[in-house]
Amino acid sequence: MQRTMTTPGTLVELDEERAGSVASDVQSSLAGDRLIVVANTLPVRGERRADGRGWSFAWDEDSLLLEVLYVGSLRADVPPAEQDDVAQALLERFRCVPAFLPKDLCDRFYHGFCKHGGRFDRSQWEAYVLANKLFSQRVIEVLNPEDDYVWELYRSLPVRDEILKSLLNCDLIGFHTFDYARHFLSCCSRMLGIEYQSKRGYIGLDYFGRTVGIKIMPVGINMTQLQSLLQHPDLERQVAELRNQFNRKTVLLGVDDMDIFKGIDLKILAFEQMLKTHTKWQGRAVLVQIANPKGGSSKDLEELQAEIKESCQRINDQFGRPGYSPVVVINRTLSSIERMAYYTIAECVVVSAVRDGMNLTPYEYIVCRQGLAGFDDSGDNRPRGKSMLVVSEFIGCSPSLSGAIRVNPWNTDSTAEAMNECIALSDNEKQLRHEKHYRYVSSHDVSYWSKSFIHDFERSCRDHFRRKCWGVGLGFGFRVVALDRNFKKLTVDSIVEDYKKSKSRVILLDYDGTLVPQTTMNKTPNETVVSMMNTLCADKKNVVFIVSGRGRDSLEKWFYPCPELGIAAEHGYFMRWNRDEQWQIQNQTSEFGWMHMAEPVMKLYTEATDGSYIETKESALVWHHQDADPGFGSSQAKEMLDHLESVLANEPVSVKSGQHIVEVKPQAVSKGFVAEKILSTLMEKGRQADFVLCIGDDRSDEDMFEKIADIMKRSMVDPQTSLYACTVGQKPSKAIYYLDDANDVLNMLEALADASEEDGSGSPEETSGLSTPEQE
Repeated sequence: MQRTMTTPGTLVELDEERAGSVASDVQSSLAGDRLIVVANTLPVRGERRADGRGWSFAWDEDSLLLEVLYVGSLRADVPPAEQDDVAQALLERFRCVPAFLPKDLCDRFYHGFCKHGGRFDRSQWEAYVLANKLFSQRVIEVLNPEDDYVWELYRSLPVRDEILKSLLNCDLIGFHTFDYARHFLSCCSRMLGIEYQSKRGYIGLDYFGRTVGIKIMPVGINMTQLQSLLQHPDLERQVAELRNQFNRKTVLLGVDDMDIFKGIDLKILAFEQMLKTHTKWQGRAVLVQIANPKGGSSKDLEELQAEIKESCQRINDQFGRPGYSPVVVINRTLSSIERMAYYTIAECVVVSAVRDGMNLTPYEYIVCRQGLAGFDDSGDNRPRGKSMLVVSEFIGCSPSLSGAIRVNPWNTDSTAEAMNECIALSDNEKQLRHEKHYRYVSSHDVSYWSKSFIHDFERSCRDHFRRKCWGVGLGFGFRVVALDRNFKKLTVDSIVEDYKKSKSRVILLDYDGTLVPQTTMNKTPNETVVSMMNTLCADKKNVVFIVSGRGRDSLEKWFYPCPELGIAAEHGYFMRWNRDEQWQIQNQTSEFGWMHMAEPVMKLYTEATDGSYIETKESALVWHHQDADPGFGSSQAKEMLDHLESVLANEPVSVKSGQHIVEVKPQAVSKGFVAEKILSTLMEKGRQADFVLCIGDDRSDEDMFEKIADIMKRSMVDPQTSLYACTVGQKPSKAIYYLDDANDVLNMLEALADASEEDGSGSPEETSGLSTPEQE
């Protein structure tokens, strides 16, 4: 099975100014395995040589680097005739496999579908699909399914059914923060009906037999690379020049792309408000805004640039003076050294994005402020060691910066107050906050992040060898289904052969979804089912039971024509061996006073949850929310579960959640108990079963499968017993056999009934007067 992990993010988030030979900081823990990274762009730069003869390539040092094999697009338009040579050169020198995307396709899939927030454009969606097909084809060319791990990195996660289901074919999906993961989990719940489970600190989604891991960890910066830049000989000179330029002014710094979501306009308005409210900073504070130009233009972007220009002009006219401009906007992409120099002199960095990804600007700033000896004007050669941050609550790194002042950038008044607070704090307070941030940033760098992901990736894949994986469906309907290696379809010939050899048989059958399809509105058994039950029950070697969660009144009415059929109703709370017997109650001393406690709680949630309802059974209460809003219904179910467990803590009941239900029932009531009761009774009467068949389709039947497997180990049945635990449908189960649907079940039971008639033991005349185990 291929191992696949995906995480939203990018390989490149710093500037695109440097290129050279670099080495990886991260040693892979995968030993002989390869990690194949699939990203939008490769971590190399390519350009045609000046003489026009071929291409030259160099590492992009700003990329996240690992000892891996990269698959991605190249930021150069390579003619088809040269693509093979370029691909070979990249593979040999850089371990990169390029997917050559035509410029038009790249523009439509990336700049169109992934980055455009307007109206849905089907042509852009089709371009997105085609681009991903090209990526996948390149992966398949180099993939060794036995040894390789595939790590996909996405810039954008459109939440359509097709994309969600495709992502769930992965083994591990990564997010920078729980906020991002929460949106994804909510989509899985609302659109696909899949609820997540949390166990021992790990979050997982059970999907077609696999547990899809959800990893939450913010990416870090490349500490080794950044510290190397801080040693650059030009840095100290540029820092000195900037100090002289700003002449001991207090510098607040913004580093953003020129983008409508970065909140640059809001930041400038907040700074203006600070100067008005706290007049002491007039002439003393400067906001330096580095605005990295973006490719292309739009009406929104042009309006933003005009607004920023107007605001800057107004502020500088009102508060400026000769030699002092309160707002300085730099409309170009700075080199890494220039940017490090600005970080070093800034007293505070302000990030006011209204919506953003991780945004590693604060991390870079913190490391630069830890700084180099000799940068401090105090002359004592100590590192700067102090920094302050104003960060938007809407950026990914905000939760990890507990010492920063978090703001809602739309509230310019609060942002202005935060700016003032940051630069007015005592040096000691700034030092304490800086040290706290630096400890986190330096210990949670990109190397730590990568190793953590690879560790969880390996953990997610470690059980693959125990499973058999199937590809089901085509196109966007394709699913990876993982089943136990011993899981197989039940064949009629094999079970009939064992059936004929046996002398004491137990047949346990679920009803809904097993004898009648779940989708059938009329649940009454037809004449074929009734006749088949009578034939099987007439065989003196057989003990046949319907084991259902339905109430006894319905089952008794439906199967009244089957006098020898055993029935276990309400998951076994009521049980009888044949029509003439009285119903046995599992616990005669059961008190149902708890119903008067549980029902008001359920009514409270029913009134508050449109589409939900209560089913009242003789021994249980069930709250159904399948017709409610998926997200709200699931949330209410979890809340109700906690509420009921608290209210009923001292009552002899169990409170369990199921597929769109919350059920309260007496303790120890389960289909597993029914199976154990029947088999132990037969053993006590000297009729140890040597053939056991149990069939069911839902979660409650898993108790029966598990109990029968346990019984086999405890010698409650003949050691040579033929055991057939069978689930309906190909899905994860504790059963080792499956049948496709209710029709398959009926065909198999018909074959068993025919075998009984052929044997002559299925005629009513021959079995008249047969006593049940309870009557012997």
